[in-house]
Amino acid sequence: MIDESITPILEQLKEGSEKAIAHMNQEFQKLRAGKATPSMMEGVSVEYYGSIVPLSQVSNISTPDARTIWIQPWEKKLIGDIERSIINSNLGYNPMNDGERIIISIPPLTEERRKQLVKSVKGEGENGKISLRNVRRDAMEQIKKAKKDGLSEDLAKDAEDEVQKIIDSFSKKIDELVVLKEKEIMTI
Repeated sequence: MIDESITPILEQLKEGSEKAIAHMNQEFQKLRAGKATPSMMEGVSVEYYGSIVPLSQVSNISTPDARTIWIQPWEKKLIGDIERSIINSNLGYNPMNDGERIIISIPPLTEERRKQLVKSVKGEGENGKISLRNVRRDAMEQIKKAKKDGLSEDLAKDAEDEVQKIIDSFSKKIDELVVLKEKEIMTI
């Protein structure tokens, strides 16, 4: 049985774990699996009237086919800045400027590149698990503090067991997401 004073700690734990998985999913979207998607440009920012803004706020990003990304700036004078931002983002894309829009051709993935992407996926999965461990550590510290403030030994032990169950379920979810992303990348 879980004490009422522990419920907020468990809620915080679940919230932190969900944030870790959401962040990992965002990072997974940046890893391309051979098919062009507008989300591949999410990490690119452009200087616009003295402010750094996401590319999606100053242009229309579309994918006319599985191997091409079109970036149509709302103001033509931004084409050069957008092109430089894409090059400087180290995403490995070679943008072409036709005067109206920027065109990015996505080459098919080589076996070597697929293996590199799988390593990146595993790294992001490990980062997700590190985030889970940090969230678990914070929850355990809060339980220890509650124990000092009068929570019984049995209730503290039950709360620690519940924390571990929650972390195990989120860790399993991370493993499943990593396997799915690896399968997506390795599928030709």
